[in-house]
Amino acid sequence: MKISAPILLFLSVSLLAQCQNKQNSTPIENNPTSISYELIVDDLTIPWAMAFLPDKSLLITEKSGILYHFIEGEKIEIEGLPDILMRGQGGLMDIVLHPNYEENNLIYFSYISTQGDGEGSNTAIMRAKLDAERNILTDNQLLYKASPNSTKEHHFGSRITFDNNGYLYFTIGDRGDRDVNPQDINRDCGKVYRLYDDGRIPADNPFAGQIGAKEAIYSFGHRNAQGLTKHPETGKIWEHEHGPKGGDEINIIEKGKNYGWPVISYGINYDGTTFTDITHKEGMEQPIHYWTPSIAPSGMCFITSDIYKGWKGNLLVGSLVFQHLELLTIKDDQVVNREKLLPDIGRVRDVRIGPDGYIYVAVESKGIFRLSPK
Repeated sequence: MKISAPILLFLSVSLLAQCQNKQNSTPIENNPTSISYELIVDDLTIPWAMAFLPDKSLLITEKSGILYHFIEGEKIEIEGLPDILMRGQGGLMDIVLHPNYEENNLIYFSYISTQGDGEGSNTAIMRAKLDAERNILTDNQLLYKASPNSTKEHHFGSRITFDNNGYLYFTIGDRGDRDVNPQDINRDCGKVYRLYDDGRIPADNPFAGQIGAKEAIYSFGHRNAQGLTKHPETGKIWEHEHGPKGGDEINIIEKGKNYGWPVISYGINYDGTTFTDITHKEGMEQPIHYWTPSIAPSGMCFITSDIYKGWKGNLLVGSLVFQHLELLTIKDDQVVNREKLLPDIGRVRDVRIGPDGYIYVAVESKGIFRLSPK
């Protein structure tokens, strides 16, 4: 049977729409009235990350190199940090507690360091003991330092999380060397890494024992990941990363997998030109979701409480460029709906679920907000 040209065109457009809909979720809905919010920590410039202590007090990293302990309404600077460089997109970044913090008082944080080979700087991961009564860090231990250094001022990453087995995962961005770092397992940057909690490299890491390889690498082909979290039910590690102009991604991280950057992408250069003409390639993973246009995602957590009716199990992601919080409805590891919360609140840098079950959001030039359902 011969098919006419108009019908062929209609079928092609329909098929393209179906493919796009499979990869990119339905248009975002505004939902500003479902919650109220209050500012609980004010006078913060770039609150990069936050972590709750068992007593419900709060650790807050300022990109400028200050670590605050917010307790009983007061911000107290914690002493004992290493030398931290603030440059471009980097400074003092993520912070998490050890899964057994109540027994060992260990915290983990990422920052920019000039130590090591070469001019410039790169991302470092450190653990230390926190004396929360004296507000001081002790027993500082450098667990990982990406090398060589770079004089570029962007794409440092960096997020940190633990899995159900106590392994430490962290991200380091491609440092702007997209054609060199992300696809080369012999080089740092553009990767997700996995270590034991004391910095040792697990023997079952995908490239452990491979001559020349960076053995801490767990997955590669990433651009600039600023979201990393554990799924509360499956235990899988979820990551999101900045694309260029378009093509921000959410990925489920698997051992040894190649996530494609910059060989495949749904984005283009900032000047509108293209750097790749393919979005799929054998041996490279597809994102479970991508944003076009880019939202510049930062911060990421699953909702684990019943406080917000119908939201439990769904995903929260901050947007830097559009200055809102996104609620992503998850079904079978896919994004099936997007809602915009806190429209025009400001550049959302981090989002966490507190020990009280409420959502806490860090917003640049404002502070930390607590969200309550209406």
